[in-house]
Amino acid sequence: MTTLVIETATAACSVALLRGREVVAARHETVGRGHAERLVPMIAELPGQGRADRILVDVGPGSFTGVRVGLAAARGLAIGWKCELAGYSSLALLAASGFAAHPELPGLAAVLEGGHGEVFMQAFASSPLREDGPFGSLPPATALAALGGRPAFGSGVRFLAPLADGLDLHEVLPNAADARLLLPEFADLPARPIYGRAPDAKTLAERGLA
Repeated sequence: MTTLVIETATAACSVALLRGREVVAARHETVGRGHAERLVPMIAELPGQGRADRILVDVGPGSFTGVRVGLAAARGLAIGWKCELAGYSSLALLAASGFAAHPELPGLAAVLEGGHGEVFMQAFASSPLREDGPFGSLPPATALAALGGRPAFGSGVRFLAPLADGLDLHEVLPNAADARLLLPEFADLPARPIYGRAPDAKTLAERGLA
């Protein structure tokens, strides 16, 4: 089975075509807010224009706009290709890639830049990958206290660095190709957004007006 992975939850925009756990082809760029312009062309650059048996899309938490762009593209392609569609969490992806790069770690925290000066954070344990607590949107000082000495991976670590010395921080962005590292239970979420906090903007349907 081939899987098209779409990652747009942060400043990175990346796509990957997987065959099982093999990466057939991938694209990864830091685009800031340019996901809407780059995503479809990046998919078109993949073999067979990215057409796959299944689509796996990052459903958040992360950038409100980025998550929506990825989901809209994934849903449209799934309808056109008549293929399966599922989601995964940006935090789980960061955890899986962090453990792959540092297999000696028994635990870590995935930390992403959130809104209004907060960060999205969740702790994970390894062997096998599993959640070690719920995720939440936290002020940096609260997130720092909740780390409990764990190393932290993600775009949100830059908000923690000024608060303490000696932290084991790794500033990285999610990469679609790392979806090959996810266990099946982390790659079968409903294809709907996980915000982590109430979004600043809502669709009419979300406001009960449609």
